[in-house]
Amino acid sequence: MKHSDFHIGLEFLGPAGFVWRCTDVGTRTIVAIRLAHDDPNWYRGPPYVATEEVFDEHKIADCHLTEDDAIRAAIEEADTSGHPGFPHEVVTQMMQARREEPSAPYPNKGVLRFDRRAADGEILHPYAARKSGKRWMVKLYLPFPQAFDEMPERDFIALPIATANDVRACAKRHATE
Repeated sequence: MKHSDFHIGLEFLGPAGFVWRCTDVGTRTIVAIRLAHDDPNWYRGPPYVATEEVFDEHKIADCHLTEDDAIRAAIEEADTSGHPGFPHEVVTQMMQARREEPSAPYPNKGVLRFDRRAADGEILHPYAARKSGKRWMVKLYLPFPQAFDEMPERDFIALPIATANDVRACAKRHATE
């Protein structure tokens, strides 16, 4: 969806397929409450008893008006992205790393939201972080070479967020290697 598609009261499917109701439209974001309760009193407001969540431009792009729209978008993404996906063993390792509770939990969860593009064009998927002395190291999975790595948080956030074109270019480069 696009930002201009939203208005207060619009019900839509969010990125994980849950139903949401738009409660506010900002200049580049929208705010919504998840419709997860049977009791309509949760949705009386504002202010709302249900927690309002901000959707930025990345989350907005992953929203859909209908289940059919969501399915069509998922099929198109699978057919055109070039992303190799994540093997079961890799997902298991990434989830175990997130579940391990370090002595100091990672405070900057937003860093883990977006894949980044390295200077060589490789796609870097962040999945966890660990403390190393006074700095944080971001744990990464590189989906095309199917390798794990890590880098200092400050270096990782300085990289550009990976776009769909970056993923396609990386897929093309790896197909010719």
